[in-house]
Amino acid sequence: MTNPSPDPLLALFNVNTFYGQAQVHFDLSITVARGHIVCLLGGNASGKSTTMKIILGLVKPRSGEVTFDGASLIGLSTPQIVRRGIASVPEARRLFADMSVRENILMGAFVRNDREAVALDLDRMLTLFPKLGQRLSQRAGSLSGGEQQMVAMARALMSRPRMIVMDEPTMGLSPLYVDRVLDLIRSINQVGVSVFMVEQNASLALEIAHEAYVLQTGRIVLSGPARALKDDPRVRDAYLGGSEAA
Repeated sequence: MTNPSPDPLLALFNVNTFYGQAQVHFDLSITVARGHIVCLLGGNASGKSTTMKIILGLVKPRSGEVTFDGASLIGLSTPQIVRRGIASVPEARRLFADMSVRENILMGAFVRNDREAVALDLDRMLTLFPKLGQRLSQRAGSLSGGEQQMVAMARALMSRPRMIVMDEPTMGLSPLYVDRVLDLIRSINQVGVSVFMVEQNASLALEIAHEAYVLQTGRIVLSGPARALKDDPRVRDAYLGGSEAA
């Protein structure tokens, strides 16, 4: 196991989660260091999506600690967690299909009341995602999958987060957009935003991440620097072979 960061931005410690009588997590411990990209790998029903829901306050663990910048997140609502500095890019984007691209992006600023700064941030999003500048008045539901993912990422950044959690950011995208989205994740990280991501493409996730964890049936079975895990035969056989599990 990798040594935990002495002062992590996000920390899950000995988390045990249940759905009814079924236990989903067993003493789950994960840390995200400030300024790092951390990826979580695992097969179906391993507990990855529940991990994301715990961070966002959608699921409450039965025991354990979840802290962000040293303060507990347990019991906080999702809007309260967003105000603390965590934003989400959910699986399948979950845009408002009948609303415009502009309206969808601005939804990310719902916790803010600094209108002039919001307008400036919208301009910055169009610099980071120039293709969206041509689509601002278009219905979000009419965009390609890659363009919708850019809208979801821009929406998340509008809250000025310190960390973004991403659930399968490249799912369903063409190879061209997969590379583009991963480049954008790097760009977001390079301006100081930490990233925690669940990603089906293990090979590409391990290329851009600093650290990685492997989750199996609710337990962390491997963790360490992403490059080291990419060379680990256990990870290579399970996730980097002919068919990747995620």
